[in-house]
Amino acid sequence: MIDDIEKLMFKHFSTIPFHNLNLLYGQPDKGVIPGGTCSDKTLAFLSEARESGFNARLHTAYIGGKEIHRLIRTSINGRTYYADVGNGWPTLKLIPSDEDIAFSCYGMKYRTEVCNEWVRVFHKKRGIESLQLEIHKPPKKESEIYKQIESRFSSNIKYPFSTSLRFSLIVGNQFLFLRGNQLERYSNIEYSVSTLNKKEAANIISKLFKFDVKSYFY
Repeated sequence: MIDDIEKLMFKHFSTIPFHNLNLLYGQPDKGVIPGGTCSDKTLAFLSEARESGFNARLHTAYIGGKEIHRLIRTSINGRTYYADVGNGWPTLKLIPSDEDIAFSCYGMKYRTEVCNEWVRVFHKKRGIESLQLEIHKPPKKESEIYKQIESRFSSNIKYPFSTSLRFSLIVGNQFLFLRGNQLERYSNIEYSVSTLNKKEAANIISKLFKFDVKSYFY
């Protein structure tokens, strides 16, 4: 069961990008790109997980002390796990609520710390580790989470991606992350970054990520 849902997570990270195009440019009439920010990606995964027979529920998490992140909670053999498919980074493993874990992917490292009612997730890249998010284990009503989602862009919340372009996806044997005017490439072998001009963004997304985003930019 764990392997099955993690395969679904990998598929999600490989086919449905994290991006903030709708936030920055508005949603076009045609050519809408799947995915989006954490809520969009989490809701897409929730639907697919339930269709696949998994016991999946909405859950929330804290970033920078603010309850602004959404993920999935699932129960497997009596244990609770979290699937953080809404993250811009590839958290490819289920996060248990009752046990510390550590894993690596694409040259990055993840580890968790379970402490009473909290699960803290740490992310290390390019030799620097940071607290990525904090999961408060007691669940909230899904109706409350849906209300948070509905008001996420109209409640004066400032997100890390509020002002510059974000687009990330697993492509082949790399994880690609376009942040502002920088394209970061992560793999188990190396890390590289290149600087783009503003006009190159649409072409890069089309060429490397295989999504046509011209309807957003023009």
